[in-house]
Amino acid sequence: MISGWNASDIPDQSGRTAVVTGSNSGIGLVTARELARRGARVILACRSEARGEKAAADILADVPDAQLTFMPLDLADLSSVRDFARDFAGAHPDDGLDLLVNNAGVMALPYGRTADGFETQFGVNHLGHFALTGLLLPHLLRTPGARVVTVSSGLHALANIDMGDLNSERKYRRWVAYGRSKSANLLFIHELARRLDAIGSDIVAAAAQPGYARTNLQTAGVRMEGRRAAERIIEFGNRIVAQSAEGGALPSLYAATAPGVRPDSFTGPRLQGWRGAPTRSWRAPWTLNDVAGERLWSASEQATGVTFAGLTS
Repeated sequence: MISGWNASDIPDQSGRTAVVTGSNSGIGLVTARELARRGARVILACRSEARGEKAAADILADVPDAQLTFMPLDLADLSSVRDFARDFAGAHPDDGLDLLVNNAGVMALPYGRTADGFETQFGVNHLGHFALTGLLLPHLLRTPGARVVTVSSGLHALANIDMGDLNSERKYRRWVAYGRSKSANLLFIHELARRLDAIGSDIVAAAAQPGYARTNLQTAGVRMEGRRAAERIIEFGNRIVAQSAEGGALPSLYAATAPGVRPDSFTGPRLQGWRGAPTRSWRAPWTLNDVAGERLWSASEQATGVTFAGLTS
């Protein structure tokens, strides 16, 4: 990896099409903005139209010639994921897709369920992106040099997935559930890379993690519970310790655009995995387990009803 790599090192993206989930704020917004700055056509895949349109306006204020399209996507509702894929195919019937950045996520929320009945963190962070990737796979497969980048977290180390309790029905601990969902992100990329290699595809499936970046992700859970004092403490810690969203987006941007990124790689910040320029990130050994990857893949297909056409087991 290039020492000191930053956004100015992003190669020209002219003529390329990118989908970035959760691009209305935080590292997703920065990722979309910097890809657009380098000439990519960027689809802002966000749950809220109002926030998506505001994000587009903010990007255009900084990058006046940005090519942006908002498309609604709620990863907590598989019908919305299917609608997004259908609408993308309708708008781009003969086009490929160069880059899919599975960025959106939730963290340490109170127990809840998605529209389809999955535990929220597992459903949004993993299953929603699993389904989206599978439904967009035909567009990726027809695009030379396409990439899929899924944003995990260094906190995946908190917990391995539990194949017997993927939806945390026996016992819910919010940080354990978050760690499991982020381990699932890495196992998904591991298995996707293996299956792509098996068919000789040149799609690069890679993962990234932002370190400790200053976004609204950290405060969402306590805000939902009305814990204002805890929210203020977290906000103070963010100001003192966390790096900017711009810094947190660099690993994603590196994995998405830098030459020589390897399939199943995991990129994160250089300094203790918390902040700094992108480099290879440590990952727990369970995220490289072939058997676990196959089992999670099978369970995810069954849960979502989405199969990856053209990929063998």
